[in-house]
Amino acid sequence: MLRLGITVLGVDDLERATAFWSAALGLTRSSEWENENWRTLSDQRGPVLGLIRSETPVQRHPRLHLDLFADNRAEQVAEVARLVSLGATEVDWDSYPADPDFVVLADPEGNIFCVVDLSHPASS
Repeated sequence: MLRLGITVLGVDDLERATAFWSAALGLTRSSEWENENWRTLSDQRGPVLGLIRSETPVQRHPRLHLDLFADNRAEQVAEVARLVSLGATEVDWDSYPADPDFVVLADPEGNIFCVVDLSHPASS
């Protein structure tokens, strides 16, 4: 039976992406499968995130993205500020609903991700 493995992000600069996502999510660089085009980031349970060198351009509205969870609004605000200090940028998102539970950011590579306030009713 298949099982979900890890999420993989395409990046231009493996070192920059490794530094950002390690700091953002408290992950460590693993030597598992590492080569000049691949990095694996792990936590105490094992592999969590893969980074692969890619020449594909970043999509403005990707069909797949990461949602990072914050327990409440104050934590969401603090985490967005921390991620921006690590190199993320706030995205001028043109598809926000009227009362969003999420903030759209881009990592230093331009990959879109969201910080979601779990205490807020889900946006549609």
